[in-house]
Amino acid sequence: MLPATTAAVAANTTAKGDVLATARVAGIQAAKQAASFIPMAHQVLVGNVFVNFTIADDHIDIEVSVDTVDRTGVEMEALSAVSVAALTIYDMCKSSDRTMTISDIALWEKSGGRSGAWRRSDLG
Repeated sequence: MLPATTAAVAANTTAKGDVLATARVAGIQAAKQAASFIPMAHQVLVGNVFVNFTIADDHIDIEVSVDTVDRTGVEMEALSAVSVAALTIYDMCKSSDRTMTISDIALWEKSGGRSGAWRRSDLG
């Protein structure tokens, strides 16, 4: 995104209101509803959902952590939360910056579930 867009988000001066607060709520909602829009995802009891943002000069990083005590992992819930939070940021900022892109959505690590722990090896 344009540096002016990240500055407006950081200063909370966008036309549609508090972008990050809205994106956080949207991400939490997406995590809790992932099974309703991903056909093969299991309905999972979602515990905590943490949606965090890091604002840089020309982008906003979104990191989501989802906890459960259920029988399966919550990768789809976390990836859905990141995606919807990013779409919310785009929606709220598109009137001033149509150059924005959403990219590099990836699972970094998981623990528990049937397949156990996993961590991306290229985290750097």
